[in-house]
Amino acid sequence: MATNFPSNPSDGDTHAGFTYNSTTGAWESSPTNSNINSLTDVDTSTNAPTTGQLLQWNGTNWVPYTHTNGITEIDQWRLTANITTDESPLSSNLERIDNSAFSKLGTGMSVSSGIWTFPSTGLYEVVVFLQAYISVTDPAITITTHVSTDGGSNWDIYGQAAAGRNSATGNVFMEGSSSSIFNVTNTANVKLQFQAVSIASGNYIRGYADWNQTHFTFKRLGDSQ
Repeated sequence: MATNFPSNPSDGDTHAGFTYNSTTGAWESSPTNSNINSLTDVDTSTNAPTTGQLLQWNGTNWVPYTHTNGITEIDQWRLTANITTDESPLSSNLERIDNSAFSKLGTGMSVSSGIWTFPSTGLYEVVVFLQAYISVTDPAITITTHVSTDGGSNWDIYGQAAAGRNSATGNVFMEGSSSSIFNVTNTANVKLQFQAVSIASGNYIRGYADWNQTHFTFKRLGDSQ
């Protein structure tokens, strides 16, 4: 089909997909304005990309994806005072580390009445470090780690940090630790608590506000599985 171009055009005039170039005196094909989202297998509209994001195949389309190298969440809490009697869950004398050199990474953990909530989904390592003072025979002062996957209705014991001795001769300080890995697929359902148990009269779990004695470390290792 013939195209009737305007007579006496000016530079940059457009017509029927062509642009007039006064330097060459010719009508030239105009470039098509498009972007990567014009490709049928790319979707950057549902979730707009941000600076630094890559494209990842999700099984249907290429979509924006941020590949995070390294750890995105680290938090640490401690007991600020001794625990002299059993607590289930452990809910008193807890604080996030407040020494000047400390900084959490990411949002950090939250705790209410001894029930801990993770800041985001992911694969987490939770480490308990227990210091105990023992003046009488106590085979095992413990802090046990418990996890719930139904929002706190049911709890399973997951780890145990223990310290103790079998003889009542002399007073001693002892330490114990435990490390647990949690697959947090839903922050509303996966909850955490610690229980301080088997504390005989005269013994206690050590806590102090100025530096770490008994303390808890939370580390997000990667995405949930």
